[in-house]
Formats: sequence, C-alpha cells, structure tokens
Amino acid sequence: MRFPFLFATRGCRAVYRLHQKQFLSPVPPLWEHRSSAALSTQLCKADRSYYITTPIFYVNASPHLGHLYSAVLADCLHRYKLLQGFNSTFATGTDEHGLKIQQAAEAAGKDPLTFCTGVSKQFRHLFSSCNISYTDYIRTTEQRHREAVEHFWSVLWNKGLIYKGSYEGWYSTQDESFLMASQVGDALDSLGKEIKVSLESGHKVEWMKEENYMFRLSAFQSQLLDWLRGNPQAVQPERFHQAVLKWLQEDLPDLSVSRQRSRLQWGIPVPGDDEQTIYVWLDALVNYLTVAGYPDKHNQWWHVARHVIGKDILKFHAIYWPAFLLGAGLPLPQVIHVHSHWTVGGKKMSKSLGNVVDPLERSQMFTADGMRYFLLRQGVPDSDCDYTDDKVAKLLNAELADSLGGLLNRCTAPALNPAQVYPSFCPQSFPRAHGGRAVHEDYHMLDAIQKLPAVVEKHYEAMHIYKALEAISACVRLTNGFVQRHTPWKLDRKNNEDQRWVDTIIHISLECLRIYGTLLQPIVPETSNKLLSRLGVQPHERSWAGLNFLARYQGMDCPFEGRALGSDSGVLFSRLEPHNADKQKPKKTKKSANLK
Repeated sequence: MRFPFLFATRGCRAVYRLHQKQFLSPVPPLWEHRSSAALSTQLCKADRSYYITTPIFYVNASPHLGHLYSAVLADCLHRYKLLQGFNSTFATGTDEHGLKIQQAAEAAGKDPLTFCTGVSKQFRHLFSSCNISYTDYIRTTEQRHREAVEHFWSVLWNKGLIYKGSYEGWYSTQDESFLMASQVGDALDSLGKEIKVSLESGHKVEWMKEENYMFRLSAFQSQLLDWLRGNPQAVQPERFHQAVLKWLQEDLPDLSVSRQRSRLQWGIPVPGDDEQTIYVWLDALVNYLTVAGYPDKHNQWWHVARHVIGKDILKFHAIYWPAFLLGAGLPLPQVIHVHSHWTVGGKKMSKSLGNVVDPLERSQMFTADGMRYFLLRQGVPDSDCDYTDDKVAKLLNAELADSLGGLLNRCTAPALNPAQVYPSFCPQSFPRAHGGRAVHEDYHMLDAIQKLPAVVEKHYEAMHIYKALEAISACVRLTNGFVQRHTPWKLDRKNNEDQRWVDTIIHISLECLRIYGTLLQPIVPETSNKLLSRLGVQPHERSWAGLNFLARYQGMDCPFEGRALGSDSGVLFSRLEPHNADKQKPKKTKKSANLK
C-alpha cells in the first residue's frame, strides 16, 4: 500500500463549490465512541477474537524485503495468538488501482487486471515460500471490496462529510499526490531546464486544476487529538505516537478523495458520478473493513483490529484512516504497530542504486525460517536496520545452528542419551533448596527460564519481537553453560548417583529446549516443529498453556518423563559459510560436532 498525501487547501488555491447537502455533526463525542469500543472489546474477550493486518502492497513492482518484513511481523503476532487459544484472522493482499498501475499496464501491453494479477501472484508466491499463514488475501479489484468501498463512501456522503470542490495546486503524477507549496522545490531536468519537484521524492510536479470531491478532515482534528491523548498505546512505538500528535498540532486541511475519470479510469467510480474515480488510497484503506465483513458482518473482527504498517504510511493510518472511521461511526483500530525500514549500506533500496534485496532469492539461500529469524531478530521497529548477507549468515550460525542446534544435538546424541528417551529428574540431585549437585548458577538458570514465557509474552504483545528473541537467546546460552559446566559425558554411568545426575542434566536441558521450541513457533515454525518433534512433544502439547517448565522440580508429574524421543531428522539448522553466504547454499555440519 502506498499513500500519496493530498492536501487540498494550505499552500494551494482552492475554491469549494458546496453541494446543497448540509454538513451534519459526524459522530458523537469521542468518549462515547471509546466507551462503545471498550464495551465491544470486553464482549470480544469472551470469544477471544483477534484481527491483524499488513498493509496491502502496491503492484507497481515486485516484492522487496520491506514487504516481507511487514508480513513476517504480522504472521508472528497471528501465530502467537493462535498458540494462546485466540480465534485469529490475519489479512494481507495487494493494492491494485491507480494511475501508475494504469500506465504500467499500458507500457506492458496488458489490460490492467491481467497486469495486476501477475504481480499479485508474485506476492502470494513469496508469502507461501516464507510460511506466511494469512487467513485472507484481499485484492482491491475484487467485487466484495468494490461493494464495501461504495457503501463506505455513501455513508460519508450521506453524513455531509464529502462535498464537491474545485482544486488547483501542484501535482506529482509519479507519486499520485497533490502537494503543498512547502513540499515543492526547484530543480533542473536532464536537459538543464528548470522544473518543480517534490522535495520528498524528487519527482517532477506540475500545476493542475480539477474538480473533485473533498473529505472534511478538518472537522476531526480535536477528536483525533483526544483519541491519541486518551490512548497512549494506540500508535506504537512511542516515537511514532509523538510524531502523530505533532502533526495534529498543525493545520489539518480537507482532503481530495477523488480524481476526474478522464485522468484516472483504473479505479472504482464515485457512486452516482461516473465522471469521478474514488482516489486510490481511500479505496485501499477500506480493505481492512472488507476482510472483516463490512458492511454487514464486521462487528466480531472490527472491534479487535490491529494494523502492522511501515513508517512511510503512518500519516494515512494514524490520521486519515481514523478520521474516515470516526466519520462512518466505526470503532478505531486497537493498535497501529509501526516499523521502520531496511537499508543496504545505510541507503534506501532502489533499482537505480542496484541495491535491492530480493526476499524470495534470500529465503531460498538462507531458508524461509532463516530469513524470518533474521528479520525479526535484527529488525527494530523504531529505527532503520541495515541488511547484509554476511550479517544474516553470522547470526543464523551463532544462534540457530550452533547455540540452539548444538544444545539439541548434545542432549539427544546416542553417546549421551543411549536410551533415546526423556530421562527422569532426580529431586535429590537438584533439590528445591540449594544443595545436591546443583550450583548457584544452575538455580539462576532455572529462575530465568521459569520467567521467560512472561517476558516473551510482554515483548510479543508490544511487537518488540527482537527483545523476545534476545531473551530466548540469552536463556539458550545459559542452558549450554549448564551442560558445559557439569560435563555429563565425563561422568561414570556405572555409578548410580552419577547416572541419576546425568539423567537430571539431560531432563532439565530437554525441558529448556521444549520451552524454547514452543516460544519460537511464531518465529521459525519449521525449525520449532523439527525441534519439538525430536523431543517427542505432540502437536496438542505445543500451546502456550503447555508452557509448564520443569514440573518435576515443582513436585508435579511430568508427562514427558520416560517418553521416547522422536525420530532423528538430522541437524536442526544447517550452518552457512559467513564470507560466502551470497554464493553458497547451506552446508550441513556433523550431528555430534558439539558433543565431547
């Protein structure tokens, strides 16, 4: 989804010829809206509904790394909620209307729908390859979406929130946006001729005058401020919440929400006016309602809606979209999760610089789980992140292949676990009170892992996935340290006391691995499945409710004790050669490489 922003008053000459339709107060006071939303949310808590969306992606070019990042973030939250027993809907899709699509299709010698279908399939293929488990894939060219947009427009029109006006100002065809005078600067074209350009994109702009429809955005400024001030978690992270508040301190001019059909044919016609086309970003935003079942069956899902977006479309989701929803009398999203961008060499990816990273190619090179883990481990929502192949390989080697994979290899290798079972825990070797053969560091490890699910839950809820993975990785290191500290391979198994201590070390380590595998399911679903299957953990035992760490230490029965391990399916995650990551495919290591 791309949202050019259209200002219709400030910095431009605009004359509004209003229709006779009287402007009515659009919505009740915000506190009434919040009370209604709060009541609905309470009702939804009973059935544990959850609705998460990505932006819909513009089909003017092939998918890039940022698209995959948005999708993986939303997929992680969706999978996490499913583990918690929620009924979750996860929507993604493609934004297929607009002038650039119309022009691109003409240049390709294709009709617009055929052109859109081809690019949309590329997104579907990428998401399928990377295990993006969406429940609905929406295309704005679908009939269900057109009906939703037409209904939404009619609601705003009937409330007097849309009127017809004559607009005159700067316009960028490439950006599909009108611009304020402050957003336009002087430049020279390739022939040395003076031209006007967008200061943000650098694209050429032209003075344009046309008649179109306007939305009374200015009427909602105080309500938007009240919403954000009363809901400090509505836009996350905090820096983006503050950015929206700052924007709302400035003038909030009305918006153009249509284009003349003589200029833009590829879009949804304005209801009742075949000479106007609904502007692409209003059309696109309504997709979230379309998936929820708008206009007749959206109540279950719309009260629990959350959006995952890139920072470049924040204004459209945190100002324009809430204003439209307020105007239509609909609840606002519970949370707008914002993420920053991926760069290469500190620069934005672009075809002209030749630094665009192909996410499908990289997912084949590093595996789908590998790319998912890297993006979620290194991606920090409130600051841009730099991508290199070398960085991916080093991270995956260190944390998935060596640390996590090495721990599993040690504890399931026949040399250390000849019976291939989940061995027994001995309370005398590791008593609740400090003593036995355990040392202080061992109790510290148990305490950290006991608290880990709550820590991970906190970070998942805030979309701080990287912090959750930092916490998991730290605990994996503690468990490796535990095994290394007690060197069970050196103990005498003919000695009953030593054998019980070996079994206890392995039991604790397998319990740690079970917790890690369960918590990592939203991040690396294939690797987690492989790990949990090796431990003999059945599918119905992998939910959040099953995170009962080391039951025997708590004096309870452990359902896994004495159970046979699952079949050995090889190395958990194959190592990569860091300096040749862009040339080599994953290289397997010997299964017992970390076993002494």
